[in-house]
Amino acid sequence: MLTVNKLLPQGQGLAAVLLKRAASVELDWDVRQKSRFDATDSTGRALGVFLPRGTAVRGGDVLVAEDGSMIRVLAAPQPVLVITPCTEHGSPFDLVRAAYHLGNRHVQIELQPDHLKIEPDHVLADMLRAMHLTVKETTAAFEPEGGAYSAGGHAHGHGHEHAHANPAHGEPGHVHGPSCNHGHAHAATSAPATPVQAPAPVRGKPIGIAIKSAPATPHVHGPGCNHDHDDDHGHHH
Repeated sequence: MLTVNKLLPQGQGLAAVLLKRAASVELDWDVRQKSRFDATDSTGRALGVFLPRGTAVRGGDVLVAEDGSMIRVLAAPQPVLVITPCTEHGSPFDLVRAAYHLGNRHVQIELQPDHLKIEPDHVLADMLRAMHLTVKETTAAFEPEGGAYSAGGHAHGHGHEHAHANPAHGEPGHVHGPSCNHGHAHAATSAPATPVQAPAPVRGKPIGIAIKSAPATPHVHGPGCNHDHDDDHGHHH
């Protein structure tokens, strides 16, 4: 048995010619949602798959065996229920309602713009028909939506318009400007503080001569002193 312990999501980084030459293995969702399983590839080799717990294998992924050989994963057709809005009096929004109610029941759902897919369940089928949705049984590949935080969900990566600074990795932060499209609460900015000059150093004095400090000049109130003055001038310092 050939051990497989590495997975490349959607064969990323591999040349098309390598994928074309690779063996393949066809698996339904019941097997692909497991991180450990046995399978047989298109060349007849027995595979023992041991992936990190929580990993789900998707159609289009590539398994890498211990000898370096690669195996393309194909999603095997399986029985499913296809859910669509009623063509007479339904609307696409009905799919949103259906996904909400199915999600509340922790049902695995494949989400598509114009339909949903779930595994066969006559109770759920009756519920959906009562919601005026069309439910049909068919055979097709099943790729349910992965959890947002699941290890094997292959969540779609979204490149953010700006990256937050990470000083530990030397990454610059986002610089806000006229075109950053962010709502900024503009706080009142104070004028920069005027630098305070240090007093000039006191030179040495002749021995025996005492230097008297000049008496402090009394503060004279006037129009430009910037003090609040009461009419009776009864302010205290």
